[in-house]
Amino acid sequence: MSLKFRRVLLAMGAAAVLTAGVLAWQPGEGYQQANAATDYDQLQKFSRVMEMVRRAYVEKVSDEKLIEGALSGMLSSLDPHSSYLDKEMYKQMTVDTKGEFGGLGIEISAAEGGIKIVSPIEDTPADRAGIKAGDLIIKIDGQLARDISLPEAVKLMRGKPGTSIVLTIFREGENQPLEVKIVRTVIQVKSVKSDMLAPGYAYLRITQFQERTGELLKEQIDDLKKRSGGKLSGAVLDLRNNPGGLLNQAVEVSDLFLESGNIVSTKSRAGKSLTFDARPGDELAKLPLIVLINSGSASASEIVAGALQDHHRGVLLGTKSFGKGSVQSVVPLQDGTAIKVTTALYYTPSGRSIQATGIDPDIQVEQVINKPDEQAKSTLPLVSERDLKGHLSNGNGKKEQTKMDESKGKEASDDMQQRLKLDTQLQRALDLLRGLNALHAG
Repeated sequence: MSLKFRRVLLAMGAAAVLTAGVLAWQPGEGYQQANAATDYDQLQKFSRVMEMVRRAYVEKVSDEKLIEGALSGMLSSLDPHSSYLDKEMYKQMTVDTKGEFGGLGIEISAAEGGIKIVSPIEDTPADRAGIKAGDLIIKIDGQLARDISLPEAVKLMRGKPGTSIVLTIFREGENQPLEVKIVRTVIQVKSVKSDMLAPGYAYLRITQFQERTGELLKEQIDDLKKRSGGKLSGAVLDLRNNPGGLLNQAVEVSDLFLESGNIVSTKSRAGKSLTFDARPGDELAKLPLIVLINSGSASASEIVAGALQDHHRGVLLGTKSFGKGSVQSVVPLQDGTAIKVTTALYYTPSGRSIQATGIDPDIQVEQVINKPDEQAKSTLPLVSERDLKGHLSNGNGKKEQTKMDESKGKEASDDMQQRLKLDTQLQRALDLLRGLNALHAG
C-alpha cells in the first residue's frame, strides 16, 4: 500500500470516528449521510498537507498530534463555544458540572484580541481578586491571549492549587491594562445560596447550574418558609454573574415558579428539536418574584430569566444579559476524548432567540457599589411629631411604637444586612417587592 494512500485512509479514519460520534448522539430521521461525508478531494488536500508537515516540519511531529490539532482547529473555527476536548479537558469538564474543580473560577469565551470573561464565579479566587464580567484577558503569564486557543487558555489557567498566575486584562473605563495576580485553588462551587432580605422576603442566589441545582433550590425555599413562620411575602432570584450550566437544571428551576406552559424549546438542523414544559405547582404560590440579571448572566441563566419574563411570572431587574442562546452537545469519542459542538439554538416561550442579543430587563438598573465609608457619613437626626414635647397621643388605643421589633430585624443575617447597604440593585429589588406586596395586600 502506497504511503500517499495510507495517509488518505488515516484522514478518512479520523473523519469516520468523528462521524460515528455524531451519529451516536441523535441524528434524527432527516439526517443525510451525504452531508456528513467529507468530499474526497478535500480529504486528499488534507492528506497532502499532513504529509508535507510530517516530512518538512523542523521537528518530528506525531500523527496523533497533527490529527488532534486539525480537530481542534476545525471545531474552534465554527463558533466560540465549539471545541475539541482532549482526555484531560474532557475529564475536567465532567468534574466541573459536579461543582468541584481546580483553577481560578472564571467562565471565559473567545473574543477578538483576547479572551473575554463571561463571569467570575462567586467566592472563587478570581472573584476575590476583583475580576469582573466583560474584562478582556490580553495576556496569560506574559503570553498574548490572542495567540492562544480557548482550550489552551483553560489549560494554562488551571494548575496545582497554591500556585499563582498573572492575568493582564483590559477593562472598559481604565486608562491602561491591569495586572491581576491570582492564586489557584481547588474550587468548590456552592450552586445555591439563600438568606432573608427582610422579614418575609427571601433571597435566592444561583451561582451556577449544576447536577442538583433545582433540588437544592427547592430545599432552601422550604427552609426559608419555615424561618418565616410558614409564609413568605415575596422573593428575589439572583442570577447575576451566573455563567450557566446544565440545561435540564435551568428547566427544573424555571418549573419551580411556573404552573404551566412552555419553558424553553431548542431547534437544530440535525437531530430532534426539543420542547420543555412546566408541571403544575408554584413553590412561591404566585408571590411577587424579582429576577436580577446582568451582563454576566448567560446560557442557562437566560433560559430561566426568559421563561419567567415571557410568562409574566417575575420582574427582571438589572442590566442586559450576555446573549448566549446556543446549545452545545458533548460527544465522547472512543479514545477518551470528546468534541463539544453547537447543535441547536434555544427559544424562550414567546419564540424569541436571544443569541447575541441578550435579554433586556423590565427595569434597567445599573449597579453602583456603595463604599462602606460613604455609608458611615453622619446625617442629621430626623424629627417627627412624637419627638415634640407635649405631643398628643394617637387616640386609637394603641401604644406608640418607639422602635422596630427587634425580632423581625434579625431575620436577615449580618452578611445580608451589610450586602444590602452596598448593593444598589438588590436595594431596588427589595423596594419593588415591598411595593408589590403592599399593592396586593388584603
